[in-house]
Amino acid sequence: MTTAKEYSDGHPLDEIGYLEYKILLKPDHFVRPEGYEYYWANVCKVAEKLGVGVKMRKEPFKREVREVLFFDTHKFDLYNNSFILRKRTYYIDGWPEPDHELAFKFRNEDMDMSAGIDVRSNIEGTERIKFKEELLPLRDEVGGMRSIYSHNCILTSPNIVLDQGLSNVAKVFPCLRDVGVKLNSKIDLVNQVRVNEVEVTPGHLDFGHHLKAKATIAIWRNRATETSLVGEFAFQAKFNRYDDVHAKARALADKFFIALQKAAPEWIQLGTTKTYMIYGMGNKAPSNHE
Repeated sequence: MTTAKEYSDGHPLDEIGYLEYKILLKPDHFVRPEGYEYYWANVCKVAEKLGVGVKMRKEPFKREVREVLFFDTHKFDLYNNSFILRKRTYYIDGWPEPDHELAFKFRNEDMDMSAGIDVRSNIEGTERIKFKEELLPLRDEVGGMRSIYSHNCILTSPNIVLDQGLSNVAKVFPCLRDVGVKLNSKIDLVNQVRVNEVEVTPGHLDFGHHLKAKATIAIWRNRATETSLVGEFAFQAKFNRYDDVHAKARALADKFFIALQKAAPEWIQLGTTKTYMIYGMGNKAPSNHE
């Protein structure tokens, strides 16, 4: 736990600016694209019952495709120390966009520890910092809730060679120098898994008191085998300050999250995160079990 109020250069600690609720969904419900619509029907039923506003998009089930890759050392030194290095490339009409997104994260159950890690890069002017409280179901039971805290630095097409030494990454993200891993360790694609992410954004949820959240449903598929790995329903609200979130709106969002689990328990995949699932596809499991 950190008691510091600022980073080493005097910059104040980043504050939480997002609430993101996530429910992992079993992949066998997404053998056809209609799975998105079936689950969204569940969402709308629960929203109507609890008085949560729903605003549909013009094309609610228009599918967006991305490739998602994770990079780490052979021993998973990043992930086992709560760091995640993810590259995401968007596709338009089947063709990859020229720019990609690189996310460097520190994600942990300890909010103070997550806030205290200075994830900023030394590439000025292009980074976006996102500090999120992520709400997940309990690991072994439907109808509960737990929090993890994700402190993210997002870069657009940084000039970093990812499949070589960790030292290349540490040059851009200096906090890695203090992790205690050997910076000459080679990094590579985690378990050689390339994920095909297909996501829809059906609309927005309104919990009142200016707390609105974008809702998405995504399925992750293994590009090599064309098999579905896991689905996810998520809704995310953005705000300037954590204290700005009205207590009644937060309480309604929490209630909706739990009610949604209980309304369709047969859809829910417990005990993992998407990232942990990719790390667990090889011969060894990571020691970091989110």
